[in-house]
Formats: sequence, structure tokens, C-alpha cells
Amino acid sequence: MPRSRRTIAIGDVHGCDVALERLLDAIGPAAGDTLIFLGDLCDRGPDTKRVIELILAARAKCDVRVILGNHDEMMLGVFGRHAECDLEFWWGVGGAETIESYGGDPDQVPAGHLDFLETALPYLETDSTIFIHADLKPGVPLELQDADWLRWKKITGDEPPHPSGKRIVCGHSSQKTGVPLVWDGWVCIDTKVFDEDGWLTALDVAADEVVQANQFGEVRGPVSLNVFTSGDV
Repeated sequence: MPRSRRTIAIGDVHGCDVALERLLDAIGPAAGDTLIFLGDLCDRGPDTKRVIELILAARAKCDVRVILGNHDEMMLGVFGRHAECDLEFWWGVGGAETIESYGGDPDQVPAGHLDFLETALPYLETDSTIFIHADLKPGVPLELQDADWLRWKKITGDEPPHPSGKRIVCGHSSQKTGVPLVWDGWVCIDTKVFDEDGWLTALDVAADEVVQANQFGEVRGPVSLNVFTSGDV
């Protein structure tokens, strides 16, 4: 019997190539599956270049969607592909590591990598789930949400459920515990992979199963999302 098609959300990768490679190996994405990256592919970790290469390779196996994160936005801005970003600020919050992954030369960043980041979505909505990078302004329709909330606003962990009844899956607010933060109508799966004790988290949306990998190459899970009832924003 053919395997059911899966929709799998993946939290902030932040240049952590080993964690992403091991996570993709553990997930085994196949034709019919959809991988949804919640943003911040770049910065902080050691190899943004390879992270993007791994995601581009995954597109040959399955459907890949990317939500635009604030770090991706900054990188695009520095290269003139988005609203202007202050180079010095970006450099200090992970841009230096990103450029180092391209041999220390901004001119070596392939146009194709920037083109790929430009395809990132502000959000993604399915029949059951809303995928965002950061947060939503209460009472504002999805199509009217502004960039500051979608890409920069930190969650508090007590946001109300969405009026649509759909669950919101987000990243951006890194969980120092290394596990997802779960509350009524929400799941945050940024588990601070770039930290020494951090993990990269994947959530199978229909099965409610979590798989994690870290930059040391360790993998844990799958485990039911139900075991995570608290976190540390």
C-alpha cells in the first residue's frame, strides 16, 4: 500500500547543515510529501551555503515551500533583493558566518541562492494549518499582516487560537529547552539548533510526530507532539 503523503514543517535551520542533513535522512522525503521550512535558513550556524544546497536538492524529491524569515529578509536586503538592510547589523547577528560559508567573499554567493530565497512566502495556509515564521497580530486577516509581525515579533506563549480554528505552526522564538512549545492552537518549533544544546525540529503535521537532529549528527524521535506541554521562549 502506498505511503500517505506527508506535510512536514521544519523549524529555523540557521546554517546548521549537519543537523539538516541528518534530519532529512531521518524523514526520508519522497514524492508526494511537502516540506515547509519556517524561515531563517541562513546566519549563525557554520554553513548556510550547504543548507541551501541541501534544500535545493530536496526539491528534486518532493514539494518544498519556504516561509521568509527575518534573517533571510536581512540577507536579501544586503544583496539588494529586498528592503535595504544595515550591513553592520546583519554581520553581527549571523551574516559573518553566512559569508564565511561562501569562502568569505560576498561575490561568491550564487545568484541562484538569492533567487531561491526570493521565492519564500510571507505565510502558508492549508485546510488545517497556518504556517508562519514569527507571529500574527490579533484581529488582522492573514493577507493584511505586516512584515514586522510575520518576521520579527516574538511570541509570548499565550497567544489566542486563530479565529479560523486552524493550528498555527511557527518558528523564530527559539526554545532554549530544545523542545517545541505547545499551547492551545499553536506550536513553535524553533528549538535553537545553532546553540550547543539545540536541536532542529521537524513536525509531521497530520501524524503530530516530532523528529529532531542536532549539529553533532544525533537524531531523536519520532515522538508524539503530545508529550510537549511547555517550553522556554
